[in-house]
This record gives sequence, C-alpha cells and structure tokens, in this order.
Amino acid sequence: MKNLIKITLFFITTFIFSISVAFGETPEEKGLRLAIEADLTGDGFIDTVSKSQMTLRNAQGEESIREFSSKTLEVENDGDKSIFIFHHPKDVKGTATLTFTHKTGPDDQWLYLPALKRVKRISSDNRSGAFVGSEFAYEDLSSQEIEKYTYKWIEDVPCPGDEQAKCYLSESYPVEKSSGYKRRVSWVDIDEHRVRKIDFYDRKDKLLKTLVFSDYKQYLNKFWTAHTLKMVNHNTGKETDISITETKYQTGLKDSDFNRQSLKRAR
Repeated sequence: MKNLIKITLFFITTFIFSISVAFGETPEEKGLRLAIEADLTGDGFIDTVSKSQMTLRNAQGEESIREFSSKTLEVENDGDKSIFIFHHPKDVKGTATLTFTHKTGPDDQWLYLPALKRVKRISSDNRSGAFVGSEFAYEDLSSQEIEKYTYKWIEDVPCPGDEQAKCYLSESYPVEKSSGYKRRVSWVDIDEHRVRKIDFYDRKDKLLKTLVFSDYKQYLNKFWTAHTLKMVNHNTGKETDISITETKYQTGLKDSDFNRQSLKRAR
C-alpha cells in the first residue's frame, strides 16, 4: 500500500508536470517533483541494520570516538521507525534513541538513559537539541518524508567535490513549526538522486550547519547508502563525522523490535 501511494503520487505529479511544461513549470512544482523522484529510489528497502563509528571534534581539533549501531524499519502509510544504540565508550554505553517518524504531525522520540534506567520522551520543542553531544540534532534522526517539507528548485549546478557530475540545487522548508531549521539547501545528483550536501539554516535564516555525504555504495542493485557523513557547525567550529562500517538490508526486522520495551533491552 505504501508503494502504491507513492507511485500514484508520482504519476499525479508527473501528469501535472506534463501539463505545466506548456505553461512553464514553477520552481515549487519542480522541487516537489524531484523530491518525489528521489524518495522513490529508496522505496521498498524494508529494513536495514548498520554499525558505525562517530567522531566528535571540537574547535581545537580534539577528538572523542563513539561506536553505535542502528536499525531502521520501513512502515506502510507512515514514516520509518529507527533505533540508535551506543556501545562504546563506557560513559554512553547502553544509551539508545527510538524514533517514530510520521508523515504529518510531530514525530515521536524516546531516549533511554542506562544510568537512570528509564525511558525519557523527547518533546517536539526539544528535537532541535544535540543528539548525545554531537552536531546532529534529534530531528536529524527522522526519516525525510515528503510531506514534512515544501520544496523549491533553484538551479542545476556541478556537484560539490565532483565537478564532472551534475546536481540539482533545491530548498526545502519544514512544515512543523517546532523544527530548529527555517530551511535546508540541498545538492542532489541528477542521475541517481543521491544527496551530496545539505546546508541547514536556523530559524533566523542564518547558516547553522553543513552536512556532506560521501563514499556511496549500492545494495541489492538499487539502494544507495553514503558510508561517510560529516556535519560541521559554523557557529561553534565543532564537527561530527560518522563512518558506517557495515550495512545490511532486509534482515527480517519486525515492528515488535521497535517499541519502548525493546529500547530498554537494546544492547
């Protein structure tokens, strides 16, 4: 059903586009069409399991390293569900975050703190807070559902760091008022719809952070995954690097693997 809804939406958008060509496609129409096309490239992944290393770097270049794993489940008629579990070092071991992304309305998120042995709900107003001290916010953990943004195509440009490839540059504006961002500017390659770079602007429309994706690998002859992510905070000079060391698709995860009880059992 989820696939059918997305495909139907795609054909409706394509039909509108074919009509609008004669009159000139607006930047907003093109932005939405490209976002839907990009979203369809990841449709049907079912689930993923990954192991990663996170490197936190302060403005002086001092580093601390953490290891974590993650699980993601594709959900029909709604956004994805995901769990992040930290394994190293000792001060964050057992810390886990559960996210239920929704197509409309606020997402549901919970944080398990092993020192307190309790699950804490993350309110919508706190989703812009730092995820376990990194430069990623809690809202960055949510799957990027089409309905959560409005879109505007800007222009086609060379891809950052790869002048031979072409990217489309577009803006997306969060629908939720509780978002810590006013807008995002994304560079996405035209051929595969892989995100290469995102600039995040704060509520005052000042450049806050930049996220760069690299080292893409393809799975099951369809799904592209970036294995290196770098988030830079322009206000503080701090950086967070994520290096994905292992990824598996379609491992047999179930909905029962994603609830508050499973969050407490996560290891």
